Amino acid sequence: MIGFISELLYRIFYPLLVYFHKAGNYTQEAINLKKGYVKTEGFENCQVIMFHAVSVGEVNAIEKLVKKARETFKDAKIVITTGTNTGQEIAIKKLSESADLITYFPFDTPSCVKRFLDNVKPNIIMVAETEIWPNIGIECKKRNIKLCIINGRISDRTYNSYKKLKFFFKPLLNNYSGIYSQSSEDLDKFLSLGANPDTTKRMNNLKFDITRPEVNFEFDKSDKLMLAASTHSGEDEIVLNVYKKLKSKHQNLKLIIAPRHLTRINEVENIVGESGYTYDFRSKDVKSMNDLDILILDTMGELGKMFAYCDFSFIGGSFNKTGGHNPLESVVFSKPVISGPSINNFKDIYAIIKNANAGFVVKNSDEFYNIADKFLSDTQFYNQTSNSCTEVFSSQQGALDFVINVLRDNLN
Repeated sequence: MIGFISELLYRIFYPLLVYFHKAGNYTQEAINLKKGYVKTEGFENCQVIMFHAVSVGEVNAIEKLVKKARETFKDAKIVITTGTNTGQEIAIKKLSESADLITYFPFDTPSCVKRFLDNVKPNIIMVAETEIWPNIGIECKKRNIKLCIINGRISDRTYNSYKKLKFFFKPLLNNYSGIYSQSSEDLDKFLSLGANPDTTKRMNNLKFDITRPEVNFEFDKSDKLMLAASTHSGEDEIVLNVYKKLKSKHQNLKLIIAPRHLTRINEVENIVGESGYTYDFRSKDVKSMNDLDILILDTMGELGKMFAYCDFSFIGGSFNKTGGHNPLESVVFSKPVISGPSINNFKDIYAIIKNANAGFVVKNSDEFYNIADKFLSDTQFYNQTSNSCTEVFSSQQGALDFVINVLRDNLN
């Protein structure tokens, strides 16, 4: 019945579907790929591993996994699908060397799904985070194709909606060979919706499977140091206002500003110059801030290492509509994080580090100041937060190996 209704609706509304896709800058080729017209070469007699990541956040989450799968399963073909244009662009940029095919996920109708599976012939499909597509689940079960949710999560809002329709979602969830969640809370949500308890397990979060970058330069930080990482236009002023208030109370406090885009260096210099503080550029091989108040990080590839030297960090892109940047670059060094309210790009990670008291999301510059001041004034509070960073990272490790073992078990 689900297949019949979805196919009927697809055929009735197909012109409207095409219209909205083209309005969203999808090409006719992309639309054809979503209809399942995918060309494959050299896939005969090969095992095919497919990863689906709907958009940018999910592509970023599976990046290391795909690369690890490429190393582990050298003879297999690896397919990446996305649902959005932006996801497709990031997948091509980051995973072209690891994947044999990067294409679009099919429209979830029987005809499109069957056509797609006929062409790609996957042995296993791993869907990042949570997308429950009825027809792909039904068809994979018919064909004995393993279908898994990895890094699974369900927001409270989505869960409340799904719970009202448990009678609908329970049979859909049971089409999945495995459901592997980010957290115990997510695990409980899947189980309460009717997922099979024998194949639903906690795997932790793939995004936490990162390692500290090797710090291969010396930097003198005898004073306290705040790092403002990946700032965007409009955020440098906020950082400097907070720094000014902190500096009046904590005179040994230094600041590093690292703009997200180096094209903004002149803009940042003008803002810093007007502040009256002494400053210089990292590109001048500055190794000490003894004679400086502020260092502008204008070099490539060093931001990740600077977290080793700071006492705490502010993560930019969070006081505008950018959606924030990855706080784990700081947490991996056990350095507490402060972020503005715009964290949509990493809301799952922020939820974890907030619950662990390893980071703070503030609404405005006053809250920013209050948390930063407490880091600098209350040694016990700072040490507890720093220890929480270490503990939360340790508790979330292992997701990458978990999924590789799932792949190994299913492919063997």
